[in-house]
Amino acid sequence: MGELGKLQQFRAERSENGVLHLVFDMPGRPMNVFSNAAIAELSAFSQWLRESDVRGVVIRSGKPSAFCAGADLGELGLAYDMIMAASAEARDRVAFDHFFPLSQAMRGIETAGKPVAAAIAGLALGGGGELALAAHHRIMVDDAKAAIGLPESLVGLLPGAGGTQRLPRLIGIEKALPVLLEGARLSGQAAIAAGVVDQLVPVGEEVKAAEQWVLSNPSASQPWDRAGWRPADADRAAAIVELKRAGVLAETLGHYPAPLAILDCISQGLPQPFDDAIRTEMQIFSKLIQRREPRNMIRTLFLGRLDHDRLRKAGGIPAPVEQAVAAVSEALKADGNADAELANAFARAGFREPESAVPAFDGVIAQAAFWLEAEPVTDGKRALRERLARAYAVADEWRTRLSEDERRAADYLLVKNCGFPAYMGGAFSSAAPSI
Repeated sequence: MGELGKLQQFRAERSENGVLHLVFDMPGRPMNVFSNAAIAELSAFSQWLRESDVRGVVIRSGKPSAFCAGADLGELGLAYDMIMAASAEARDRVAFDHFFPLSQAMRGIETAGKPVAAAIAGLALGGGGELALAAHHRIMVDDAKAAIGLPESLVGLLPGAGGTQRLPRLIGIEKALPVLLEGARLSGQAAIAAGVVDQLVPVGEEVKAAEQWVLSNPSASQPWDRAGWRPADADRAAAIVELKRAGVLAETLGHYPAPLAILDCISQGLPQPFDDAIRTEMQIFSKLIQRREPRNMIRTLFLGRLDHDRLRKAGGIPAPVEQAVAAVSEALKADGNADAELANAFARAGFREPESAVPAFDGVIAQAAFWLEAEPVTDGKRALRERLARAYAVADEWRTRLSEDERRAADYLLVKNCGFPAYMGGAFSSAAPSI
């Protein structure tokens, strides 16, 4: 057996009984995330595992509060810049090559011929949830603070390390959809009932239980790697997906591409052999990551929320932030001359108007352009563009008075409190749409 080499983001601890503990424990950080360094180490581990003489693997966290919270979103932003700096014809390949190694590493672990159990004693979200799903057996502590989920759609992305393929195969499409599309987290008995967790144990007993399972199941494999296995709802997959797609379009009016991309992953990937399916998933992810919506949503709904909460805890939201948000909100408000067509355009563009009915989806899904940027230009759309131009001009007046974190916090407040569409990313940190 070759040497594994020194790990820094993980620890490899071998028990006397021959079980290896892969402990995710990023140095100097309160929570584990999948950074480029962590992905490289997991890839090296997956290659080493196949030729090793260990009896099995227990994957656990060295952090007290979380198994793994998902991707390093700071590095994700840098990856977006790298992809978009490439020529248009090379971007799909650059994105695929950059992000697929994590999926390959997880696939390598589950096919290495060793039983693998995940011991979940905190949050296993995003990539952390996908790592748990790549184990052959999942044990969770019976504690409300422990949960598994795939919330990528909430920031405009999809689970790109096999999550859209493993979860529907494991628990069925209908049970998987709330987790994949709505960011639902499963804990305790709900996780057991859904089938995403195999054992629930008292706090502190998860590692021992995982070791016992590994030692008792030397020939473990994933269901989808067994000869003749077929998804339980394979015959109904197309009907389930298309019904859900119609509901998503009615609710989002086509402004949010992530749920539609997730449904594409399921419909295209589920009939395929697993190794082909995860490549299909990554091809769809590689196109999604190039869009503006996830970039805007990460900045506003994740980074902006963090900035907002930090400012609030540090003494309250600064007055200039609240004043700037109020000024932009006022600029967006309808005046006495506003007509129904403008109100309809606001609603069709995804602005929340509590007292206005949202029109039915008209079959247009924005691709390169947002709906309000695309042809044809109706009178209502033209009026909306003028209103937005006014709002962005007001934001420009405030932008230099706010720090970067205050601008992100202001955009979060615009989305949270003023009905600004998250896919557009607010008015302070992002450029005005091409209108």
